[in-house]
Amino acid sequence: MTAYTPTPPDVAAYHAAQTETDRPTCEALAAIIAGALPEAVGKVWHGHPVFFLEGNPVVGYSVHKEGVRLLFWSGQSFDEPALSPVGKFKAAEARFAGAREVDAPAMERWLAKARDIQWDYKNVAKNKGVLVRIG
Repeated sequence: MTAYTPTPPDVAAYHAAQTETDRPTCEALAAIIAGALPEAVGKVWHGHPVFFLEGNPVVGYSVHKEGVRLLFWSGQSFDEPALSPVGKFKAAEARFAGAREVDAPAMERWLAKARDIQWDYKNVAKNKGVLVRIG
């Protein structure tokens, strides 16, 4: 059984500020992340909940007009067709219109990959925009 990881206060406040439609999705994502990555440190970063492993951002989510976006910083390296590429680096996303769309087994698989497959976003500025694989 996985140890209980409490929701950080700033993340709980982010959830509380969401609509009745989006709040359950955010809470479901946070619970799955806490269960699969209990060692991750979560906080609101750049306005949205983000979870870090050893200071490196690995997963986060944000509310948008069309639903909740789940972002994996290294997700393009996961070989998961359900994740769509985002941006110029290695990020990939999934989008959810409601909590019922959240596929917990798929998320747990993605989160296991997020632990094992990481690009060094923590030091990307120091590395002059070059991503280095760390996991």
